[in-house]
Amino acid sequence: MEFPAGDAVPGRCAVCGRWPAQALCRACLGRFARPRPRCRRCALPVPEGVAECGACVRTPPPLDRCHAAVDYGYPWAELVGDYKFRGQPGWAGVFATLVGAAPGVQDSLAQAEVVLPMPLAPRRLAQRGFNQALELARRLAPGKVDSHLLLRLRETLPQAELAREQRLANVRGAFAMDPMRSAALRGRRAVLVDDVMTSGASLFAAAAALREAGAAQVGAVVLARTPEPA
Repeated sequence: MEFPAGDAVPGRCAVCGRWPAQALCRACLGRFARPRPRCRRCALPVPEGVAECGACVRTPPPLDRCHAAVDYGYPWAELVGDYKFRGQPGWAGVFATLVGAAPGVQDSLAQAEVVLPMPLAPRRLAQRGFNQALELARRLAPGKVDSHLLLRLRETLPQAELAREQRLANVRGAFAMDPMRSAALRGRRAVLVDDVMTSGASLFAAAAALREAGAAQVGAVVLARTPEPA
């Protein structure tokens, strides 16, 4: 896997320190980014040959497809933290390359008519200086990204601090389409992009808003998916 040149990322592997190397060396990619079977609706890890996890069979989410490149844990949690919270947006190119190589992602992006990054609340955007989901989307699907169609209506609490039921309540009604473009998704295929999917509450809430706007299909592509607790 070759990563783009020119981004402000380490000149040696950020995980093992190997030098000279790309931002992530082949050995660490083979160890920490190996593809694994995932639920096609929520991207949770599943046994080989299983298409959907039990939760999605019982209660299908509003996503037709969902893809994740890696599990959220070591070393990805630290690297995503560098990307989002410690002013290192250069990781966007590396992460987009990693996501784009995950099984099924290129097919979903090719079929999509519009690609929508998960929006940030204005205060959080001002704190970070960039929307990490938008930077990923721009590299994954240039020419298909619409960063103004999906809106975040209100500030929400950080999802990582909440239990599952609290997360669902926290983002309920938090997303909507731009009212001036209410018909823009009718009958179209859309893909949402985000960096981390924890419980799925935010992506499910956004996908529900796209469904209400008439989207024919809604998928999602994320860098990392938090596994269920053992």
